[in-house]
Amino acid sequence: MTTTNSPFGRALCAMITPFTEEGALDLAGAQRLADRLVSEGCDGLVLSGTTGESPTTTDEEKSRLVGAVREAVGERASVVAGVGTFGTRHTVELALAAEKAGADGLLVVSPYYSRPPQDALERHFREIADASGLPLAVYDIPGRTGVRIEPDTMLRLAEHPRIVAVKDCSYDFLAAQKVISRTELAYYAGCEEHNLALYAVGGAGYISTVANVAPARLRAVLDAFDAGETAEAARLQQRATPLIEAMMAAGLPGTVTAKALLNELGLPAGPVRAPLRPAGREATDDLLTAYRSLTG
Repeated sequence: MTTTNSPFGRALCAMITPFTEEGALDLAGAQRLADRLVSEGCDGLVLSGTTGESPTTTDEEKSRLVGAVREAVGERASVVAGVGTFGTRHTVELALAAEKAGADGLLVVSPYYSRPPQDALERHFREIADASGLPLAVYDIPGRTGVRIEPDTMLRLAEHPRIVAVKDCSYDFLAAQKVISRTELAYYAGCEEHNLALYAVGGAGYISTVANVAPARLRAVLDAFDAGETAEAARLQQRATPLIEAMMAAGLPGTVTAKALLNELGLPAGPVRAPLRPAGREATDDLLTAYRSLTG
């Protein structure tokens, strides 16, 4: 059994944001995709994160997406809204808009580019948590933001009653275990290769890009572990590794690879927004090979 609370569920998908061929927000497509993901095992959907192309969607699009997905999934799954930006004031505005639109929680990435020191980081997260009534997951991804959230900062943030979770892309497994062991924070793996490993040491589950295309296969890993079938859980995680590598470590962003596969499978996705570019034919064929190997 998992040893940590999972405030938003265990198996969460970092959902892509579908667009029409003309590049507009595809709300009907988002609803169809959200319904499929929940039907195939996702406990929660994280919208407007890295995979959801948050840097290139407008504030209005983000709010409309939350409302549409909330309508599609009802109470069958949690809806967590990515609201993090490089500015505290703007992030607060997005948090309040997400709450109004029906989100269950917030995902807040570290402010990027400006690289604030740890005391400023802590104040940033606390101000956002104070501004809304929603529980908040801190998103630690220093490879993209340029600054990491140090473990001691996490320990202090855990004292806030609405800071309840972490999406961990720090690639610092020891630091994650330190915080897990000393707080009630729910740690979600944000790096697909850590899904089982983090869960096994008390993590809450995962927030996964690969779940856009293989939700049931990833959930099966956690289900096997919870059933005490640890060897089977390891086998299932290992079986997913080629697809994880193809989607997340082959040189293209996860948004690009997820949309390439979804489009090939006839599911809502559409194009990526510039400056991202679509996957080429060779990359798409490699993705399909890995996907069919896992699901065939």
